[in-house]
Amino acid sequence: MGSITAVDEHTGRKFYLDDPDDLEPDEQVVFLLSLHGGGSVGHWQRLYFPAVDFKERYRLVVATPSAATKEPSRRWVGEADDEHLRNIVEYVFGRYGVDRIRSFWLVGHSQGGMTSNRLLNTDYFAQRVDGWLSLSGGRIGPVDLPESFFAPVRVGMPQPERGSGPRPGRAAEVDADISFIFATGEHEIVALPQTSPWAEKYGAGPRERRPDVTDEEPGQIYDSSREGRSTPAWGLIPRPGTAEVYVYPNARGGHVIADVVRLDKGHTEGLEPNVTRTLLEMVTSAPGGKARTLLSG
Repeated sequence: MGSITAVDEHTGRKFYLDDPDDLEPDEQVVFLLSLHGGGSVGHWQRLYFPAVDFKERYRLVVATPSAATKEPSRRWVGEADDEHLRNIVEYVFGRYGVDRIRSFWLVGHSQGGMTSNRLLNTDYFAQRVDGWLSLSGGRIGPVDLPESFFAPVRVGMPQPERGSGPRPGRAAEVDADISFIFATGEHEIVALPQTSPWAEKYGAGPRERRPDVTDEEPGQIYDSSREGRSTPAWGLIPRPGTAEVYVYPNARGGHVIADVVRLDKGHTEGLEPNVTRTLLEMVTSAPGGKARTLLSG
């Protein structure tokens, strides 16, 4: 198939759907439902996290929708969006066949990550999702944002909420059996914790640092509305860089639990190609099959 604009027949809403150009009829795939942040759209998300550039290499099906609410800023809120996202999952399961879905991951940037966090506390997604890739969208466990992150970004755009509840820095623990990868910019957190309650939950070993990932190419997109007046915490223009990779090994059930810190980056610079590749390698190495088990049971 390659890349199409698919339609949710129940709501009439469109979304991007990408799969390998050379996909075989019975081939297994990894399904990513990729959610943009507040104020953004699906097209921006496809460039911010360019998994579609690796769909052949990692045999990916990537669905990238846009939230419905447009005022004061496009955000994932309410049952209308939740219904649309469930419909997309059913569309993908029906199009490819549940037996071909090797694993199913939620991917979310910023408010899209917070939405992934919320969805995983619903029965529908908890029973089907195998992993969550949080792209500056909340870490399960303690992590603090610097005050500079809360500087005004643009008029009318909702700002991150202060406090201890779910927000871009801190996620609520989910009632689901999943792998969990957290990726963040160095400037949008105060410091990366050396421990992980999610790793402790699965009996994983102490954190191990893997080789750094170096990119000589920049990401593909950024928040152009703040060009020339943004902050390092919010994000500057795309540029090459280095990322630190930390994993918690030997988690029960083979779950992948990891933290990735993009050095000298903030909240909105698009992910560089090698960082994207590294995240997808971890995603596709994790166990899956919850949806198959659910339907066969």
